[in-house]
Amino acid sequence: MKKRIYLSPPHMGGNEMKYVQEAFDTNWIAPLGPNVDGFELELSNYTGINHVAALSTGTAAIHLALLLLGVKKDDEVLVSSFTFSGSVNPIIYCGANPVFIDSERLTWNMDPVLLEKAIVSRMKAGTTPKAIILVHLYGMPAQIEEIIRISEKYNIPIIEDAAEALGSKYKNIHLGNFGRMAVLSFNGNKIITTSSGGALLSPEKELVEKARFLSMQSRENELHYLHKEVGYNYRMSNIIAGVGRGQLEVVDEHVQRCREINQFYREQFEAVDGVEFLTEPDAYYSNYWLTTITVDKSKSGFSSHELMMAFEEDNIESRPLWKPMHQQPVFEEYLCFSNGVSDELFEFGLCLPSGTQMDEQDLGRIKKVIHELINHG
Repeated sequence: MKKRIYLSPPHMGGNEMKYVQEAFDTNWIAPLGPNVDGFELELSNYTGINHVAALSTGTAAIHLALLLLGVKKDDEVLVSSFTFSGSVNPIIYCGANPVFIDSERLTWNMDPVLLEKAIVSRMKAGTTPKAIILVHLYGMPAQIEEIIRISEKYNIPIIEDAAEALGSKYKNIHLGNFGRMAVLSFNGNKIITTSSGGALLSPEKELVEKARFLSMQSRENELHYLHKEVGYNYRMSNIIAGVGRGQLEVVDEHVQRCREINQFYREQFEAVDGVEFLTEPDAYYSNYWLTTITVDKSKSGFSSHELMMAFEEDNIESRPLWKPMHQQPVFEEYLCFSNGVSDELFEFGLCLPSGTQMDEQDLGRIKKVIHELINHG
């Protein structure tokens, strides 16, 4: 059996154990401590966003962001349909209703035209949405300026879901700087990982301080346990924050490696008609967390599914693009403003193995599978 090549496995940088060992040596094992403080400061310095709360997951960060914006039962929240369910589930936690917005073809992210159409439609129906959850999918920045214009026109705040986009930039500014709040994920498959974990970021100190308070069961500053509102157990532990500190030291190396892998795939498919890559426009800088393609079998001679199966036969993991949320049975009752783009992306798209630790032997196996499919079908 050949070694399994995974889609996007964790890649340790070397110093993670130093910070973890410090936590053990000083007995800081709780969801507080120097690593949590250090990780928050280092994330702030890296992204340029002044205030950061390190949390248990990116999903928790979205949930807190919605609560901080006052989202409650029966409110509506505009959200990308082409995303992972973690972008949407927190809306349901609040008792609110997602309104799904389809993608545009340039970045595969939220379509500004459909976004404004949805806002106008909901306002005519007597409802003004409370927030926009803007996803930067696969590390590609969305059409930020257009969406900010719409957000300001209708006074609807933006939560940037940059879970997949640490290290990505628009006009040389890190993603997360364009909304009222931003969310990062450090899940095991992300560009850096703490095994699980996430963060809420904002230029507004009060919002992040309130997020920290809510994330620690809303315990008041008293000698005894006093609670005046419902809280959550969402704080990051000092141990996994140590992993994050070690990972953050190598984030730029991981981004560079993902971009090199993206270029590798472009070279493999250079002479193949019908294979299209998600490509950064001018002024965009993607971390290319995953290299993603669409395949037109009528031109290429093979489908994305056939490519995925060819990889699997060689024990190489690849994966279809996200199944749109409006196609998910759990969300089928909710409104969707659709143009068919995300449906096409799901049908014809594929995420290629993009692990930053892949070596020349791994890439050689991948290259062989691709060229055998191209040449022999």
